[in-house]
Amino acid sequence: MSDTEVVPRAKTEDGSGLSAQARAELRELGLDPHVTPAEPGVAGLVPVEGRPSISKRAISAPEILNEAHDYAKPSSFSRGLRVELPGATMLFVSGTASVDEKGETLYPGDFRAQCLRTFRNLTRLLVAEGASWHDVVRTTCYLRDIERDYDALNEMRTMFMTAIRLDPLPASTGIQARLCRSELLVEIEAIAVLPRE
Repeated sequence: MSDTEVVPRAKTEDGSGLSAQARAELRELGLDPHVTPAEPGVAGLVPVEGRPSISKRAISAPEILNEAHDYAKPSSFSRGLRVELPGATMLFVSGTASVDEKGETLYPGDFRAQCLRTFRNLTRLLVAEGASWHDVVRTTCYLRDIERDYDALNEMRTMFMTAIRLDPLPASTGIQARLCRSELLVEIEAIAVLPRE
């Protein structure tokens, strides 16, 4: 096996399906192969004792977009996170795509329709937290094929942001990436900042 090949899931006596190396790394993290909760005091895995933590909670809009853990193959991420800081609230919205409330991909092959559904999903996640696109300071746009689709992304993004009179425009980066599903053509994440009331 070369250095770049992935070790397949092992058939193991303990039933974890992890290689000996992976099990050793779990032990070094203070976890066991069946990933039971970390023991109190395991540095980096449990809250730091005596220090207050930043208030944070998950963002969701289940009426339009399912939760990642509800997929047939569950994913370990939140649709977004609301973080309360002194003087400001930050919203970190995970990469969002053309997916409906059942987790089904919408509009395979139609880049522009996927963009608009993605904007709609992002809008509803922002609204769920009392925010709007006018609070967004940064977006990151992931494209399956940047050579083919960047002009269409820019067209749809410009149309959308002009229609909502967004000024100044958020900082943004376009990146070519392999998305989590082959039928998804675009995924966008956003960061918004709101003043604390």
